[in-house]
Amino acid sequence: MLPRGALRSELVAALRQARKARRPRARDADRRGQIPNMTPIAERPAEVATRTVPGHWEGDLIKRARNRSAVGTLVERTTRLVILARMEGTDATKGFTKKLRHVPAPLRKTLTDDRGKEMAEHEQLTQRLAIQIFFAEPYSPWQRGTNENTNGLLRQYLPKGTDLSGYS
Repeated sequence: MLPRGALRSELVAALRQARKARRPRARDADRRGQIPNMTPIAERPAEVATRTVPGHWEGDLIKRARNRSAVGTLVERTTRLVILARMEGTDATKGFTKKLRHVPAPLRKTLTDDRGKEMAEHEQLTQRLAIQIFFAEPYSPWQRGTNENTNGLLRQYLPKGTDLSGYS
């Protein structure tokens, strides 16, 4: 016979996120700063939502090992192709530019990202690759669901504390 509550803790540990509920978030002012000239997700073309035309990407960073290493994830919304981009520091512009240059121009139309400070230089990426960049609303991960699911799977297979600088 199991001690009281042991079965519940074993079941919770088996979940992919290994926690039973959402954690409370401090609702004070945003301490990360603001990204200049953001284009909101509401202005994104309607064809992106249908997932019928390839060339629309979702991007994000996975940070590990006390934020010393990071890998950028790019997921194409229609084909679900995943590209991992090596990051130098926390600036996603260089890593995403290097990886998206190898994608043919007709297959890189839009990129939807969260409001992380790593995309503060998004205008340079727009100029270098002729890609439109849109930003999801704050605290709305479902607006980039494909990327969030992919990041969750990658975190599951890359243990905590792993140095991500070796992955590409």
